Amino acid sequence: MNNPKSIPSVSVIYSGNGASTKANALGMREMQEGAFEKRGEQYLLIKSPPASGKSRALMFIALDKLANQGLKQAIVVVPEKSIGSSFNDEQLTQYGFWADWNVAPRWNLCNAPGEDGGKVNSVGAFLASDDKVLVCTHATFRFAVDRFGVEAFDERLIAVDEFHHVSASADNRLGAHLAEFIARDRVHLVAMTGSYFRGDAEAVLSPHDESRFDSYTYTYYQQLNGYEHLKQLDIGYFFYSGAYADDILAVLNPAEKTIIHIPNVNSRESTKDKIREVEHIIEELGDWQGADPITGFQIVKTPDGRTLRIADLVDDDPAKRDRVSAALKDSAQKNNRDHVDIIIALGMAKEGFDWIWCEHALTVGYRASLTEIVQIIGRATRDAPGKTRARFTNLIAEPDAAESAVTEAVNDTLKAIAASLLMEQVLAPRFEFKAKNPTNVATPDFNYGAGGYNPDKCNVGFHEERGVFQIEIKGLSEPKSPEAARICREDLNEVIATFVQDKPAIERGLFDEELVPEELTQVRLGKIIRDKYPELDDEDQEAVRQHAIAALNMTQQAKQIALRDSELTANTALIDGVRKFAMDVRELDIDLIDRINPFGEAYSILAKTMREESLKQIAAAIAAKRTSLTPEQALELADRARRFIRERGRPPSVTSADAWEKRMAEGAAAFMRFRKEGRYD
Repeated sequence: MNNPKSIPSVSVIYSGNGASTKANALGMREMQEGAFEKRGEQYLLIKSPPASGKSRALMFIALDKLANQGLKQAIVVVPEKSIGSSFNDEQLTQYGFWADWNVAPRWNLCNAPGEDGGKVNSVGAFLASDDKVLVCTHATFRFAVDRFGVEAFDERLIAVDEFHHVSASADNRLGAHLAEFIARDRVHLVAMTGSYFRGDAEAVLSPHDESRFDSYTYTYYQQLNGYEHLKQLDIGYFFYSGAYADDILAVLNPAEKTIIHIPNVNSRESTKDKIREVEHIIEELGDWQGADPITGFQIVKTPDGRTLRIADLVDDDPAKRDRVSAALKDSAQKNNRDHVDIIIALGMAKEGFDWIWCEHALTVGYRASLTEIVQIIGRATRDAPGKTRARFTNLIAEPDAAESAVTEAVNDTLKAIAASLLMEQVLAPRFEFKAKNPTNVATPDFNYGAGGYNPDKCNVGFHEERGVFQIEIKGLSEPKSPEAARICREDLNEVIATFVQDKPAIERGLFDEELVPEELTQVRLGKIIRDKYPELDDEDQEAVRQHAIAALNMTQQAKQIALRDSELTANTALIDGVRKFAMDVRELDIDLIDRINPFGEAYSILAKTMREESLKQIAAAIAAKRTSLTPEQALELADRARRFIRERGRPPSVTSADAWEKRMAEGAAAFMRFRKEGRYD
C-alpha cells in the first residue's frame, strides 16, 4: 500500500457528562427511560444508536405489556442467531425494576440446533403454551407466519430488532407480514433500530403503515455526549494503491483494540485468497508464536516486544472458528480488556457484536451497504474505562490507471463519501428550524451565545442536554400537517440518507463544474421527497425539502469553519461553527442555503487527498455518462419555474445573470419542446 492518505472527514468531541449511562430508580438509563414512557403505544418505533440499551429497553416495555396491558405473550425477532444472546435472562429487580426478564431455554430458538425452517414447530408449541417470551430469528418468524397466519399471533407483542432489515418492497417477506399485522390491528409492535434507513435506499415501511407508529428517537449526540469515558469519535477514509496488506501498519496501530474487516472476496480490494490475507496481516504485525489451545487466538509478538492476542474469524475450519467465536462471547471475559487485542473478520463481528473495548474499526473496501457501514462504526462506539477516543477507518483502493473496472472504483468512492456525509449528520446535534419573524422570542433553556437572543437577527440557540440546535431562517416554509411536522422534527436524517445515496446527485455535486447548486438542493432533493412522501401536499413537501437541505448544509458549512478556524474550542467546534456561519452571512435565508452545493466540502477534501491522476480518472468516467436535459429533469425544472412565476410575478429569463434563474428558463423551454414532441404522453 503506497502512501495511504487520510481524509479527516468527521471528528467529533463530546463533553462526556455521563447522563446516558446513569440509571434511575428503576434501573433504566436515559434512553430506556424515554422509551418506557411510550410503553402504552400499540405501535412503537425506537430509533437509537448501538450500545444505547435498546435490548433492555424492550425488556422493560415487554414486561409491562404482559403484566399491565393484557397481552398474552412477547415474541422477540432478531436478524441472526448471535444477536439472540442480547435477550438472555436479566435480573432487573436487582436494579430496582418490579420484574425480571426470563426466557425459558427451550424458547430461545437462537440457541436451538437446526435450520430456521425446522424451528417453526417450536413457535407453534410456544403459541399454544402459557409461557410468556420467545426469541427467534427473522427467518424463523417469517416461516412461522407463513404456516400459521397472522391471526395466530393475535393479542401478542411482536418486537423486531434491527428493523432496518424490513422493507416496504413487495419481495421483502418480513415487511409484507408486518403490513398484514398492521392491517389486522390485533398485535402490538415494537420496532428497534440504530439506523432507520436501508443501504439500498428502499423505504422501510409504506407511508400509511409508518403513520401508525409513534416514534421515540435517541440521537447519537445524546448517547455519545452522555458517556462517562469516550470523548472523541473520528471517522475517515484512506485511499491507497497496491495491496492493502503490504503496509497495513500505516493505518493500524497495534496498541489500539481493533476490529479489522477484510474485503469481500468478490471486491476489487480482495486478493481472492482471504486466508492468505489474514496471514499477511499477522506477518506485518510481528512474529507468530502459535495458537492459544483454549481460545484459539493467534499469539503474535510485535517488534517492540508486546504480545498480541488475535482472533481470526475468517478461518473456514468450523471447529477453529467456533472456538474463537465462543471465546469472544465468554461473559466471564467481557470486562477483561486484555482478553483479546485484534479481531480479524469478514462477515462476522458486525451487527449486534458487543466488544466494549474496541477503539478502532478498520474496514478494507466498501461494504455491501451504507447500513452495514453504520453498524460497523457502532462496534467502536461503546463506552469503557480508559477508552477516551474511538475511530472508524475505511480503506479504499484508488482506480488503477490501467484498470478496466473504473466504474466499480467510482462507485466505491461515491459510497464512501455518502457514508461519511451521513455519519457526519447523525453524529451532530439535531436541528430544529423556524421561520424568522418579528414575533419570535427566546426559547427557555436554549443558549444563544454571548450576545443572547437578538430579535433583529436570525438566532442560533443550542440546548446542551437535549443536543438540539434551534435556528431561525428567513423565508423558511413551515410544515402544516402533523406528519410533515413529525418528519421535520424526527426524520431529517432519513431524508438526507436517501439524498446522499442518490447517485446522480452525488456525481454532479462532486464532479460537475457547470452545476447550479439549486439543481440538487431544489430539483433533485425535491423529487426525492415527492417520491418518499407522496401523501404530503406540495407545501409540506417543500417544507420538508427546505428543512432537510438546511440541516445538511448547516453541518457542512460548520465543519468547513471548524476545520479552518484554529480559534474554535475543540469540544464546541461544531456548535461554534454553526453560530459563526449564521453570523458571517448578512442574512440567513433559505435562498442562500439553497445556493450551497452540499457536496462541495466533500470534494475539496477529496481533491487534497486522492492522487490527481485518480481524481481525473473518476471525473472523466462520470463526465462520459453526462447527458443533456432529460424529459424528467425538464419537468422538474418547469415545476420550479412555475413556483418562480408565482413568487416573482414573471417567468425566469434565459438571459438572466443568475445561474439558477437561467437554468429554470432552459428547463421550462425544454419541457415545452418535449411536450410538443409527445414525450409526456
